[in-house]
Amino acid sequence: MGQFDELKSKLELEEWPNLYFFKFIMPSDNQKIALVSSLFDDTSDIQVRPSSKGNYTSISVKEMMFDANSIIDIYEKAALIEGVIIL
Repeated sequence: MGQFDELKSKLELEEWPNLYFFKFIMPSDNQKIALVSSLFDDTSDIQVRPSSKGNYTSISVKEMMFDANSIIDIYEKAALIEGVIIL
């Protein structure tokens, strides 16, 4: 059973395509921020915000997604980046 199986089951109940909101938190490391940002394309609405002390950065992304599998694919890639928390 995969890490995102429950989420995938819930997403499959939605109608697609649909606007989806991704959120990630990570240490404020430019390489990690770039790796997460690279999971999306130039048309994505990406907001990058440092925490008040600057130790962490949140990345919020609004993206038009075509199916549940596309969302799970992005989450699986993000999970491989050390220190990234998926919300």
